Amino acid sequence: MSRSVRYTSSPLLASKTPVWRSKFVVAAVALGFMGLAARAAYIQVIGNAFFQRQGEVRFARTLELPAYRGRILDRNGLILASSVPVPSLWAIPDDVDRDPAKRRELARLLDMPLVELNKKLDSEDKSFVWVKRQIDESVARRVAELGIKGLYQRKEYRRQYPEGEAAAHVVGFTNVEDQGQEGIELAFNKALGGKPGSRRVIKDRLGQVVEDIGETLPPIDGQDLQLSIDSKVQFFAYQKLRESVLANKARAGSAVVLDAQSGEVLALANYPSFEPGLRQHLSGEQLRNRALTDTFEPGSTMKPITVGMALEAGRITPQTLIDTNPGYYTITGSTIHDVSNHGLLTVEGVIQKSSNIGASKIAFRMSPHEMWDTFTALGFGQKPQLAFPGVVSGRLRPYKSWRPIEQATMSYGYGLSASLFQMAHSYTAFAHDGEYIEATLLKSDAPAAGVRVFSSQTAAQVRKMLQMAASPGGTGPKAMTVGYSVGGKSGTAHKQEGRGYAANKYRAWFTGIAPVDKPRIIVAVMVDEPSAGRYFGGDVAAPVFSEVVQQTLRLMGVQPDLSVKPQVVAQRVEESV
Repeated sequence: MSRSVRYTSSPLLASKTPVWRSKFVVAAVALGFMGLAARAAYIQVIGNAFFQRQGEVRFARTLELPAYRGRILDRNGLILASSVPVPSLWAIPDDVDRDPAKRRELARLLDMPLVELNKKLDSEDKSFVWVKRQIDESVARRVAELGIKGLYQRKEYRRQYPEGEAAAHVVGFTNVEDQGQEGIELAFNKALGGKPGSRRVIKDRLGQVVEDIGETLPPIDGQDLQLSIDSKVQFFAYQKLRESVLANKARAGSAVVLDAQSGEVLALANYPSFEPGLRQHLSGEQLRNRALTDTFEPGSTMKPITVGMALEAGRITPQTLIDTNPGYYTITGSTIHDVSNHGLLTVEGVIQKSSNIGASKIAFRMSPHEMWDTFTALGFGQKPQLAFPGVVSGRLRPYKSWRPIEQATMSYGYGLSASLFQMAHSYTAFAHDGEYIEATLLKSDAPAAGVRVFSSQTAAQVRKMLQMAASPGGTGPKAMTVGYSVGGKSGTAHKQEGRGYAANKYRAWFTGIAPVDKPRIIVAVMVDEPSAGRYFGGDVAAPVFSEVVQQTLRLMGVQPDLSVKPQVVAQRVEESV
């Protein structure tokens, strides 16, 4: 039987509660609600941007949509550089499995030290880290089979270079971010690279996309670029240059092939070279495009220019006699020598025999100002207007500071410096009927723009002298080739070391044109420090010139202008040093 509670008789319930206590409880509850409301208002209104950012930091991601990098093509549309999609590995360090066996296998597959892998996976950035970028598809599949939690794959683009070492110095290469680092890849990086797009998404902790937020910006792919380079000419020039450098135990070599009618660069080869697709080996002097970045005293290849300016000024004719007796010539205390005493020579004979004395005496028929004007008009002392990184200007001092001995030595290529490309480019004035034309590395269908330096008659007269120099009795008969007439000038010079010249170090080169009457190409070859016993340009560089000329003209479909029969090459006549 239950007993009813008598509230009025209970001492606890019957006690009188103070009014302030109930008011305090109500006020506390009200203040609590007001605090919650204020906090909610702050989060939703005043501090909304901050909390949204914090949420996005944890779950929202901006995914870059990579743009396809434009291809680099040769003049015939053959690919010199292109991009292919490849997987890259990334991870969320907080989520990655810590299974030692799986990590060891992953390190083995990625050919990466385990210590380096663990360092990446234990990164302070707990939300994202690159593990290895641009791996092979087969490796990516085997990594996926490991089933490592927190490890993901993403598509990127990797550059491929089908021509490899042969075209490396022209094309250049990109870094892992697909940004150009050398060559055409660097010079035209903006046009080739395009513009990446973006996609804003929310991801869960497993890295899976949950929702798209905001607008997706599609990538703008890069533009294709067509060069003036002919990949077949480039490969052949590289191959013959490489053979010469190795056979002559030389330090390096370069070759330039120009279209004499359009100014387009058909080949720009250097050895040693590099494999542009192997980034771990891309360092050191092997990256230098020596044909454009290295300068040297051009030596005897300047003599035709000296004769050309004197012919143009009317100071001489091809048959003007120049006395080179007794084989040496003293100017203000300094003496110039020829290899031997050539006696009385015509101007044609000065070029054919490569007489330093003859060139000096011809130079003295002009003023330093006249010589400087012609040198400058042919690009010496100026940076070539070529869209390529690292192009150098060479050195040509102001004419007002020339001493008589310097005016004389400049007539045969000492006291000024130029790159191999500048030497080849200067010969366009002879090959293009007296006009010095612009050179380009991009394919061009427009007529070459030029500046007249010599008359057509002067250019023809110099071409005849160049042909004599590259024939039996001249200094470069080994430049002769089957089926085509050639004209050119060899050069050999001691290398500069400090303030003087090295006794046993030389640069040997040959610059010339073909065919002589209607030139289609200009070829320049330089071999640095040949040390196998031969060092004259007519011995070392001229044979490379001969082979490159013959192959290039055949590829261009140029008809032979000589009867095709075995050529008898006379014993070399030693050229001047």
